[in-house]
Amino acid sequence: MREEFVVSLICALLGGADTEVRHQFDNRGDSRHVEVDCETPSHVIEFGYDKRSSQDSVHQAVFASILTGKTPMVVLIDTDGEEGRWEQEMRRVTSYLDIEYHRCHLDFIIRWRRTRFMREQETPLTNDLPSNAYAKTHCTLELPNLAEKLEDLPSDAAIVTSD
Repeated sequence: MREEFVVSLICALLGGADTEVRHQFDNRGDSRHVEVDCETPSHVIEFGYDKRSSQDSVHQAVFASILTGKTPMVVLIDTDGEEGRWEQEMRRVTSYLDIEYHRCHLDFIIRWRRTRFMREQETPLTNDLPSNAYAKTHCTLELPNLAEKLEDLPSDAAIVTSD
């Protein structure tokens, strides 16, 4: 499954997030840009699968944080249900650098998104972050500070981006 699709599913859980947001910066007189996988009013979030290629997620999240002043975060998409080499390395590196890190199982993300309508019947959702104990075992993306920041925003708040 393509990373862009999974990123869009997880960003939808956050309720106030945009995907593939561009931020410009100058480099030797030229204008360059980076794309943030997912951006909320308070966080820049980079995603990666549980593979070696995900190691650049830390760099991308930190650089986007420098450009935006927002909190960097890395989310690894777990494809096998185990904390393997890449998840362990990412967890340890992000902990050492004091960067928020979360791990979500791919199948859980898809199931959680498909069943949102059942949770919405009980109460309208400003975000759909996993909150019960079962859900947290499959996706650690609880972010109490992020949820509070999203709920404190006016309903018409917009994410400012530079094109």
